[in-house]
Amino acid sequence: MLLQLAIIGILIALLPLSYVLVRGSRDKYRKLVWITAFLTLDLIMFGSFTRLTDSGLGCPDWPGCYGHSNPHAAMEPIAAAQTAMPSGPVTHVKAWIEMIHRYFAMGVGVLIIALMVLAWIRRKELRQSPWYATGVLLLVCVQGAFGAFTVTMKLQPIIVVMHLMLAMALLSSLIWLGSRNEAPHPVAPAAAGLRWPGIVALVLLIVQIFLGGWVSTNYAVLACTDFPLCNGQLIPEMDFRHGFTLWRQLGMTADGNYIPHSALVAIHWVHRGFAFVVLGFLAWFALRARPLEGLTRHATWLLAVLALQLATGLSNIVFDWPLIAAVAHNGGAALLLILLLRLNYNIGLATRTAGAAAQPSVAARAT
Repeated sequence: MLLQLAIIGILIALLPLSYVLVRGSRDKYRKLVWITAFLTLDLIMFGSFTRLTDSGLGCPDWPGCYGHSNPHAAMEPIAAAQTAMPSGPVTHVKAWIEMIHRYFAMGVGVLIIALMVLAWIRRKELRQSPWYATGVLLLVCVQGAFGAFTVTMKLQPIIVVMHLMLAMALLSSLIWLGSRNEAPHPVAPAAAGLRWPGIVALVLLIVQIFLGGWVSTNYAVLACTDFPLCNGQLIPEMDFRHGFTLWRQLGMTADGNYIPHSALVAIHWVHRGFAFVVLGFLAWFALRARPLEGLTRHATWLLAVLALQLATGLSNIVFDWPLIAAVAHNGGAALLLILLLRLNYNIGLATRTAGAAAQPSVAARAT
């Protein structure tokens, strides 16, 4: 079974690998980084689709499906599980969704192995340490382990959220690696003044992504059924203690009782309230960055994706959590992360340029 799964992962990776290696361009490493980053973004969105369709336990073992490499070979145990619990998490469709997600993840893993090998082979030409690409491979291994824990620990909320956060960390690492391999371009010196606002914006977004994952994995999206109020109240009854107890089973409190609705309201309300803080700060940051050379394009896209996030977030409440809007909301969070990373990288270029320009002046004054 393991050999069959490995072959599937290699076959999935062959198409993007062939595209990069067959083309005549000499800049194969940079292209492979960006293609892997794009597929990682797709994988995050398909992961959210898997979670939102309740397919996370479509195959309740790991890495295969009832000991097989594909759901077709496991038709009998899947049918038995579905008969025993018709409304349960195991169906033929959900099994295929879960296994396609795993196949896709293995394909991305193979691409990252190829990245690491290429980084070591061409380390002199690339003029950068291959240990960065090696670290990305270690990160994807940890991410794979949490993927296994997600299944074996029956969708325990903190494990699912950590799986999401590690996926975002993996995407961030690839975006940063891709940015390092881009040709330098001019950035306005004034961009150096946005260094700390950029870092704060990134931290705020990471916290909000965690809160959003906590809402999703606890199925608290519809805990507040109206907007801007929550169940007709500005500040509804909320149970923060049970809502934000991290180590507990899905739908349960740490004591083993069913989680109260007021705890789900607390989870939803905190995410909703903090969203306005994040939205306001990121919009201010984008407006500050937009007039500056080297930041204009990414800042404009940041404003556009912020508007998309607001629209999809509201539609989840107003239209009763439509699947397409929920997946788009997850994808929008990943896009915001990409744009903030690119902005921070370019601001870093301006900061280093300003520092390098200041050193000769200091030396001249000393002389």
